[in-house]
Amino acid sequence: MALRRLCRACALARSAIAIQTSPMTSSSPPSKLLHSSPLPLSPNPGGLGLAPVRLCMRVGGFSSQAWVDVPTGRMVEVPLAQTGEGIAECELLKWFVQEGEEVEEFQRLCEVQSDKATIEITSRFKGKIIQIVFTPGDIVKVGETLLKILVEEDQASLASECLDGGTTLNSETSVPEEKGSLFHEASVDRVLSTPAVRNLAKQHGVDINVISGTGKDGRVLKEDVLKYATNQGIGITTLSHGNAEEEVLLTGHKLPVDALHIKDYEDKIMPLRGFNRAMVKSMTLAAKVPHFYYLEELNCDALVELKAAFQNDNSDPNVKHTFLPFLIKSLSMALSKYPILNSSFIEESNEVVLKGSHNIGVAMATDYGLVVPNIKRTQSLSVMEITKELSRLHQMASNNKLTSEDISDGTITLSNIGSIGGKFGSPLLNLPEVAIIAIGRIQKLPRFAVDETVYPASITNVTIGADHRIVDGATVAKFCNEWKRLVENPELLLLHLK
Repeated sequence: MALRRLCRACALARSAIAIQTSPMTSSSPPSKLLHSSPLPLSPNPGGLGLAPVRLCMRVGGFSSQAWVDVPTGRMVEVPLAQTGEGIAECELLKWFVQEGEEVEEFQRLCEVQSDKATIEITSRFKGKIIQIVFTPGDIVKVGETLLKILVEEDQASLASECLDGGTTLNSETSVPEEKGSLFHEASVDRVLSTPAVRNLAKQHGVDINVISGTGKDGRVLKEDVLKYATNQGIGITTLSHGNAEEEVLLTGHKLPVDALHIKDYEDKIMPLRGFNRAMVKSMTLAAKVPHFYYLEELNCDALVELKAAFQNDNSDPNVKHTFLPFLIKSLSMALSKYPILNSSFIEESNEVVLKGSHNIGVAMATDYGLVVPNIKRTQSLSVMEITKELSRLHQMASNNKLTSEDISDGTITLSNIGSIGGKFGSPLLNLPEVAIIAIGRIQKLPRFAVDETVYPASITNVTIGADHRIVDGATVAKFCNEWKRLVENPELLLLHLK
């Protein structure tokens, strides 16, 4: 063991001498460098063998310490993996870690959002975060590196199998001078700062690598960036787009109290991200499809009484009965009789796929944009099961936690605009589905009975939009009449219970 340590120390010394004698490190003769920077080989008090070999390098006019005995392990580049079929890029929403932090296996790293779902990316390895490449709001393409992790030696083989392009770093390998020390926070090419500060420097056109940080361990702070911009006479032109706080930091002059509360009436650019970007693409494609619309009204008197009876006899406080589960279940029954409305069109092969499962999507407006999760295999679910699944999907959508499975493979879509207050709607298809339905709010309206007496009725309007390349008007009308019969006579659903 002692012989092995001695050999390792010799190798370290040879690596250090090789770096010192490199013509890029200094113009001084090699002998002078060796005399001015002796390599201590005395035993350390911890009994771990030879003391670490340290070398002081000079790069131009900047002096930094590069440790020859860098941590043993492997630098692993963690890329954005394929998050779903057809997904080419994602928006980075937020980081759960920061540079220099130790992470465990399966620990959350970041949250990204594709056109279809929001996904949390976890770490496959245990190690230390060396570099975070992207900042929140950036669009990351599949395969691009999100961050770099120094994994432990015993995981090096696993990292080699799982990820490509890893850089092996161990104590017997000399450190390239142009990269300095990857494990020293005061790196030549990578200053210590947060992604938000780097983004601020980029906005002001400032090279963050030349800024002297005043934070802990030389960390570059927001104030450092703004102060540097002021001293260099740059960034002042961006004040019209900045805020009052940045103006105070840049100019050093205190603004009047009223000036800090002046409203900004200038135009603002709002980039479309996540679900909003998905809607742009899907609606652009849908606009090219010839739509056929069919409008009908449904009498919901029976549904109103049924819902009230269920709610009054409800013993589960976590269940809230609404009209929508009954409409969804009756819709599934009607689809069993007219399966062409539960299909998708493959334009390339000119084929129609009649879907076996009734995966009925429900459009939901959230703070993150419009999203359409679907209830899988509705034909095999009870009204209570549909109620609970709707509640789960709504909660997931409100928290931006829907998965790809929740959103994919829909076969027909319901847009319940009545929950907001609308009466009518002309929805565009959610391709490749061939039908979509908009439901208006239920309202009391006067209607005539058989004996021509007037009575108040609970009426809602439905608009069925269909792909007129696949579905003709007569089929849509027959389908709607079947659905209307089941909604207005919900007791008929008992005939189809299994």
